[in-house]
Amino acid sequence: MLIELNLMGVENKVEIAIERFKSFEPEDGYYLAFSGGKDSICIYQLALMSGVKFDAHFNFTTVDPPELINFIHNNYPDVSIDRPNMTMWRLIEKNHMPPTRIARYCCSYLKERGGEGRFVVTGVRASESIKRRKRQMVDMCYTKHKRILNPIIDWSDNDVWEFIKTNGFKYPSLYDEGQKRIGCIMCPLQGGKGMLADAEKYPKFYNAYLLAFKKMIANMKTPPREEWADEHKVMKWWIYGNPKKIQEYNLFDNTLDRFHYE
Repeated sequence: MLIELNLMGVENKVEIAIERFKSFEPEDGYYLAFSGGKDSICIYQLALMSGVKFDAHFNFTTVDPPELINFIHNNYPDVSIDRPNMTMWRLIEKNHMPPTRIARYCCSYLKERGGEGRFVVTGVRASESIKRRKRQMVDMCYTKHKRILNPIIDWSDNDVWEFIKTNGFKYPSLYDEGQKRIGCIMCPLQGGKGMLADAEKYPKFYNAYLLAFKKMIANMKTPPREEWADEHKVMKWWIYGNPKKIQEYNLFDNTLDRFHYE
């Protein structure tokens, strides 16, 4: 079925997505998970086009790019910006480690909250990753008691951009700056190079991470291992993983030394 749909033009996919919205509309309306990125712009606009009832929510993570927050404020003022009880910095202290590709405690707490007991709409697409290829158009999240509708599950990147640009929908400027996906600042899922680029672009957030690492070390019940002896070493471990990575990125060991914790 997905193979057949991938051969369709975006106009046909728009019609199908709208029909999906209408077919599953719950009595209390959809909870629309809005990230501010290109995919969530699509599902928001498709929800409007379908005429279904919905309320849109942005999960503020405390490490979102300022450009993204400004974009949402200026273009989607009706989207509810839901703030967490605990910041990323406090989560790092509490968990006694920075978030990693494997230990993604930040995602479950900061990004995936909200919508319990509701029919949630997301912009998940199968082409985004191997893991997401396993997702269905309608999913269940039993641990959080959610039904999930993924109305653009079969859309490609080209479909998304064609829909946005053909209709003249505004999108975050970060895409025009070369970003493929918009996520949390210094998210480890983007790899070391992306983390370093974020550190240069957002030095205040870099310093906030350093401060969180310093407090994390101070709150440990047992002495930290050697590579976590201070906040700067934690930062290098977090970005590079090990000294060999520094050479892999064609960087020097003092790459981060030009940033200073204040």
